Amino acid sequence: MSRPLAGPRLARVLAIVPYVCANPDTTVTELAERFRVPRSEIERDLALLPMCGLPPYTADRLIDVWVDDEGYVDIRLAEYFERPLRLTPAEGVALLAAARALLAVPGADPTGPLGTAVAKLEATVGVSGRIAVDVGSAPLLGALRDAVAAGERLELDYHSYARDELTTRRVDPTRVFHVLGAWYLDAFCHRAGAGRRFRVDRILAVRPTGETVPAAPPGPAPASAPSGAGVLTDLVYEPRAGDRRVELRLAPEAAWVADDLPLDARVDEADGSVRVTLAVSGDAFLERLLLRLGPAAEILGPPEVTELRRSAAARLLERYTR
Repeated sequence: MSRPLAGPRLARVLAIVPYVCANPDTTVTELAERFRVPRSEIERDLALLPMCGLPPYTADRLIDVWVDDEGYVDIRLAEYFERPLRLTPAEGVALLAAARALLAVPGADPTGPLGTAVAKLEATVGVSGRIAVDVGSAPLLGALRDAVAAGERLELDYHSYARDELTTRRVDPTRVFHVLGAWYLDAFCHRAGAGRRFRVDRILAVRPTGETVPAAPPGPAPASAPSGAGVLTDLVYEPRAGDRRVELRLAPEAAWVADDLPLDARVDEADGSVRVTLAVSGDAFLERLLLRLGPAAEILGPPEVTELRRSAAARLLERYTR
């Protein structure tokens, strides 16, 4: 079973709490649809919340979560949430910055309790309208957003990190969004004949074609592509059925791979090592990963991956010995 990335999961959990408090008739199914994750993920998130609180972690210091037989979710906050905070100006600004970042997470409700609290705190601290969270930008972001708004077909020069190749593609852009520290473009790619997700900072050039995207796109966007403001995208790489599956045994010092990359399977061993199966869409990415891990990663299969690592190491060594 794949383990969800910790960062997006934490952001989702933090967004779920104020949403449920403001919408007490919400069900588990509705939360799964809102945050575009399987119902099982929402159930795990809700099971995590009762373990959140303050020392000494007694019942009055923990968050109480109840899901009834019909799937309705009720969250009761611990009593310390009801006491007014006494913050220094520096603490207030830091809290505002964190809250603004959370409100930028797709799925958060800017008109809910968190948004209201932010407005009140800004007024109290005296910085109303003067705090913004910069989530980064990219030189071609404006052109892509304009094309999405106008329904315009584009031609892109794109560098694929996984395959280490530069390609030119004609695309029908559908959405530009920010997640996990980077901007992405969802579009129908005519070269691939299917929906694809492009990282904006790897788009080297954008050229308008003068063509209009048809009202009904010729094919679907990526399977878990966001489709509205109430969506949280956990993974920006979408494994496909034809992608190579690689099985590795990771030493404890390389266990970060299991937390940072999407997995098909994970088994934690008693000695601290981790066995993982991950999907890989291109050899270039896999070569870089294996060279970075070195002896901390044992290749369990398929057999040709061992030769892939050997040849990549030989090419690297040759560069340094010329």
